[in-house]
Amino acid sequence: MNDHIYKKIELTGSSTAGIQEAIENAVSKASKTIHDMRWFEVVETRGHITDGKISHWQVTIKIGFALVE
Repeated sequence: MNDHIYKKIELTGSSTAGIQEAIENAVSKASKTIHDMRWFEVVETRGHITDGKISHWQVTIKIGFALVE
């Protein structure tokens, strides 16, 4: 079994639909330039309120990926 070396980056995804979509938006965008992603962890969740209702979600995540040779 090979030893793996990982790197983590921090991203903030956003969505008007909800937390899961905000996370999926961040992962989807990152997957276009970052390869071999292995996991994510939620660091922070926040939102914007308009007229007493949630109008926008922002979720900050860390994504771990393997460094390749």
